[in-house]
Amino acid sequence: MGTATRRMTVAQAVVEYLSRQYTVDSINGAEFRERLIPGTFGIFGHGNVAGVGQALKQYQQLDPSIMPYYQGRNEQAQAHQAVGYARHTRRRQTFAISTSIGPGSSNLLTGAALATTNRLPVLLLPSDTFATRAADPVLQQLEQPYAYDITVNDAFRPLSKFFDRVTRPEQLFSAFHHGLRVLTDPAETGAVTISLPQDVQAEAFDVPEEFLAEREWRIRRPDADDEDIARAAEAIRAAKRPLIIAGGGVLYAYANDELAKFVELTGIPVGNTQAGVGVLPWDHQFSLGAIGSTGTTAANAIAAEADLIIGIGTRYEDFTTASRTAFQNPDVRFININVAAIDAYKHGTTLPIVADARKALVKLNAALGGYRVGADLEQQIAAEKKRWDATVDEAFDTRFTPLPAQNEIIGATSRAMNAADVVICAAGSLPGDLHKMWRVRDPFGYHVEYAYSCMGYEIPGGLGVKRAALAEAARGGEQRDVVVMVGDGSYLMMHTELVTAVAERIKLIVVLIQNHGYASIGSLSESLGSQRFGTQYRALNEEQHSFDEGDTLPVDLALNAESLGVKVVRIEPGEKVIAELEQAIRDAKAAPERGGPILIHVESDPLLDAPSSESWWDVPVSQISDLDSTQQAFKTYTDHKNRQRKLLG
Repeated sequence: MGTATRRMTVAQAVVEYLSRQYTVDSINGAEFRERLIPGTFGIFGHGNVAGVGQALKQYQQLDPSIMPYYQGRNEQAQAHQAVGYARHTRRRQTFAISTSIGPGSSNLLTGAALATTNRLPVLLLPSDTFATRAADPVLQQLEQPYAYDITVNDAFRPLSKFFDRVTRPEQLFSAFHHGLRVLTDPAETGAVTISLPQDVQAEAFDVPEEFLAEREWRIRRPDADDEDIARAAEAIRAAKRPLIIAGGGVLYAYANDELAKFVELTGIPVGNTQAGVGVLPWDHQFSLGAIGSTGTTAANAIAAEADLIIGIGTRYEDFTTASRTAFQNPDVRFININVAAIDAYKHGTTLPIVADARKALVKLNAALGGYRVGADLEQQIAAEKKRWDATVDEAFDTRFTPLPAQNEIIGATSRAMNAADVVICAAGSLPGDLHKMWRVRDPFGYHVEYAYSCMGYEIPGGLGVKRAALAEAARGGEQRDVVVMVGDGSYLMMHTELVTAVAERIKLIVVLIQNHGYASIGSLSESLGSQRFGTQYRALNEEQHSFDEGDTLPVDLALNAESLGVKVVRIEPGEKVIAELEQAIRDAKAAPERGGPILIHVESDPLLDAPSSESWWDVPVSQISDLDSTQQAFKTYTDHKNRQRKLLG
């Protein structure tokens, strides 16, 4: 007997297929079954309006729950929403995104790079030009005389963890089977891009019923090899000053509790990466907080003398290693626990453990009975924590007028939020300041996209997190407010998803910090001897063709947000700025859940820096310059460069 089939278009088959895909996960004996693709974003043009657009409309009329459609205002922002959602659901769920051809597709490129860099799943379905070439060239088609099969979608190849182009309906089966395999693989996940030519989307064919049946994708959580655990335990027992660097892999593996057991058993302190904030509460006895270029002095002081680094779920970004200057012990060695082999083998370690973080920690806890670090290290941990906590207290409590420091704004925001609430950020000076000073109290309470540090991520990424938080609450989980902290530079890059929040009446709280320029790069430019060149929003001085000394631009971002339908609260400069900001956030939290977005506008002084991390980040300085400031900066750069290490161990 032949296999039962249904006559449908490629796009209809894609939509129905995606509606029936589920992830299945096992954590400590508990089973979780989630819908992999809970909805689809799309902006429709001639490339997808008659394909995926038609299919979504057809299923919406049949049953809106089959594949809910979400509108969005920018394709890149739609990818950011999907990434925010995926992060909060710990990679069990994400969204699909349909675009038209040409600029609709290429608008996704930054979103694809961000997802892949952060190891977060997103399913991209960019439309493509005619597979048949019946109309050639079509509107928005890229033509290359040396390779006529190239389209703009080929730009996704280096940005995606999986890429395929469906030029025949029958290719749909293998393309999506392998695409979703990668999408749900913790070691391989990132942007999965399946290019759909506009004519193929609308083409009808016979689809096997088995392709449309429900399918479960079990999250792979590989166990650690016993021999690797034994070697790691031996190295830990021999160490005098070990340090854990915990990354996002701890959170994705739901390994928080096992990590807490591990550090309480051994006394080994923990420094966390940006993605790892939340692995322990900020006030945990053995939590040193952020590590590296944007780290705490506590974590960096311990790291400098550490003889063993236990990396768990980290990819060792240059901020984490302070550009390979953080670890100054000549005998330092590395144990790297990671589900991805590329990360487990970094820094030339001879002790890689390619495994799920939680499963590896369970075995290490069993293998290390009786081991504990020396009392001298525990005393230093306590002293360094006390010193850093006092530094942050002072930064939060010192008042500057009429414009506050960003430190004060962070402190006020933290005090106004509940433990379960989520802070969102991505680019500028805020991520570094949040990393070192934010006092996280919940594993889901901190979401700073810093692998790609994409300006403009904050609002759409926060909206994606809020969608996930609403779904979590609907299932009986935590009630979480989502607070986006964003500077004016990043706001101007991509604020359009505020309109999406207005349309869906989603309460997203945005704290917009206006400092009239790029504070982060301004400070960096100054430290590198470039005198904050091109980092201020000023009117053009035509005589010098400079934007550095002119009048401040008469831009009213609060009014801009109001024009989009957002409720806006203006905090005026003066002595009561911080008290009024804190109250405004509390009032926003008390507002109705489906009342739409609320933006709180506050100005800050960009020249008031956060406390120093007593660390470094490698950004090259001009070796020859007529500027005295650059000459001096190069001397400082050379001093730091001499401390940089290859870190083979």
